[in-house]
Amino acid sequence: MSSRLIGVGVGPGDPELVTVKGVNALRTADVVVVPVMAASDGTDGGERGRAEATVLHYVPEEKVARVVFALNERSDHTRREAAWDAAGERVARLLERHATVAFATIGDPNVYSTFTYLAQTVQDLVPGTVVETVPGITAMQDLAARSGAVLTEGTEPLTLVPVTAGATALKDALGGPGTVVAYKFGRQAHEVAEALRETGRLDGAVWGSALGLPEESIRPARDLDGGPLPYLSTLIAPARRDGTRGGKL
Repeated sequence: MSSRLIGVGVGPGDPELVTVKGVNALRTADVVVVPVMAASDGTDGGERGRAEATVLHYVPEEKVARVVFALNERSDHTRREAAWDAAGERVARLLERHATVAFATIGDPNVYSTFTYLAQTVQDLVPGTVVETVPGITAMQDLAARSGAVLTEGTEPLTLVPVTAGATALKDALGGPGTVVAYKFGRQAHEVAEALRETGRLDGAVWGSALGLPEESIRPARDLDGGPLPYLSTLIAPARRDGTRGGKL
């Protein structure tokens, strides 16, 4: 039988937001891989990431395999590719010994996830590997629930922008209709605040970080002062609405 690699979305941090199907996938897998931030020398930096912390609520530590990824490497292409190759080879070796390997990813495995690249690499190394995914709660869903922000109504579009693509992409989205969600904007908080002001989208906008964790922070976007924020911060700028019930139907 072919080996199975399952990408399991474990939500944005709150262990109670892992789905029943996700928990079952983690518990029935032979081994659960969690991504680990690489130190400057490319080795395991020792930090416990959000995915690992969530997984340990449901499976014993001895079942977890920490695999180093260059999650924070954006400038050195060669170093990033070498780290990806090493991570793929590590998971490929696990698949040679185990029938089912689960990979835990924060959020959803099909939304800006490390799992996408890992699956491509592993399928090249281990032909015939069956790849599956278990959806997870995303940060924008969690932030909407915790802040009371409504993501969409009626015929409104929803635009998701990673601010790592640049502030221009965010500004273009804010200039359009519907709700705009921005991911990974902590290092560019000043540019995000400027974009909101220039497009008149400050009212009702909210940002959050560390959702469901002790250090959780949820604030109005008007409080953005350009200071540094956690990298995995999320912003919701709701659509312009007139308050009429069913007005966008």
